[in-house]
Amino acid sequence: MDAEAVLQRVREEDIRFVQLWFSDLLGNLKSVEISASELERSLADGTGFDGSSIHGFARIDESDMVARPDPATFAVLPWGNVARLMCDVTQPDGAPYKGDPRWALKRALARAGERGVEMQVGLEVEYFCFSTGRPAELLDSCGYFDLVPPDVGSEIRRETVSAMESMGIGVEAAHHEAAPSQQEIDLRFGDALRMADNLMTCRFLVKEVARRRGVHATFMPKPLYGYNGSGMHTHQSLVRSDGRNAFYDPDDALYLSPMAKGYIAGLMAHARAIIALCAQWVNSYKRLVPGYEAPVYITWARHNRSNMIRVPMYHPGKEGATRLEFRAPDAACNPYLAFAVMLHAGLEGVEQDYELSEPAECDVYALSPQERRDLEIDELPGSLNEAIAEVQRSELVRRALGEHLFDKFVQNKLIEWDAYRCRVHQYELDRYYTTL
Repeated sequence: MDAEAVLQRVREEDIRFVQLWFSDLLGNLKSVEISASELERSLADGTGFDGSSIHGFARIDESDMVARPDPATFAVLPWGNVARLMCDVTQPDGAPYKGDPRWALKRALARAGERGVEMQVGLEVEYFCFSTGRPAELLDSCGYFDLVPPDVGSEIRRETVSAMESMGIGVEAAHHEAAPSQQEIDLRFGDALRMADNLMTCRFLVKEVARRRGVHATFMPKPLYGYNGSGMHTHQSLVRSDGRNAFYDPDDALYLSPMAKGYIAGLMAHARAIIALCAQWVNSYKRLVPGYEAPVYITWARHNRSNMIRVPMYHPGKEGATRLEFRAPDAACNPYLAFAVMLHAGLEGVEQDYELSEPAECDVYALSPQERRDLEIDELPGSLNEAIAEVQRSELVRRALGEHLFDKFVQNKLIEWDAYRCRVHQYELDRYYTTL
């Protein structure tokens, strides 16, 4: 859809207002609303805003920014006569703004384009729905795939999926997840930029549908102690310009091409550095612990779901579905930055001919520490602090983000960690207050 097609739809559907959406450094959705009468001007010239008021953007002495709508992202919101457009953030002269997360992903996709491939992504988005109020009140006591009357989230999921589909977001499935009140919606494969836009929209719709139903939806990775956290298993592949899957090789025992193996090796080699962008909060690392179906060890396999990377089984005639599943991210990440560092890491493995280790088809959690050392199995960082230390040492992440985003992200996360470590938590009071 080009600008003229957007204006035509606005006239035909009597759209009164248009929201211009973009992302800040951490993946928080930002918006400015204009009337339909202003849309033609905005499509041509963009809409200005104060970048110094957006987290991770410009300093106060260089604050003028412009939100430039991408006509291809036009969609009508499910409520009222309001539409939305995703935006690129630029400087007043039209040059891309180096602090725009969407621009970071576009640069990564350009690197892939130089090799004649495009990144395709599919997402398993997990989240919780709670009754309003604190502490979190469960909506149900259901488990994985349960469908019983206490699953009051089923109608909310159904309404959420309908809202997504009305905005052009493909949904493959939706179901109750393993923990009480936990939900999952699986987004259909698409190109990485569109999928990042879709995740931003998905999170908005999930929360808005829940709010209208009088409940609270959260993408917090680990809101409940003793239960599974919420992840975002990220399926990805590279597709050639002719539409053929660059990860498929019919002559390989695992049906994986050299490009697929190099890509997996790259993700594994840089996993400790890129995880801070894929699991970016203090709370993210309370999900990445043994015992709750979340990855801890940097391994890959075809069938074993205890691994960080899983390669789903090949089905004859389904060459296009050959892909890898990266199980470490959570849906509270900034998808533009997360997809960018994943793609850079994978391409680094392809371009530098990284050697792929043997698949870990055993239960990695059952191995002793010495057995894991003998197999040279490394671990993901155990905290945000440890993850940021890895980022600071990573030239790959610095190149992927660019100096501005890299510095701002590291600064923000160091502040977050410092605020967390200085806080006295309820666990400490419960454990020590009366005994020390």
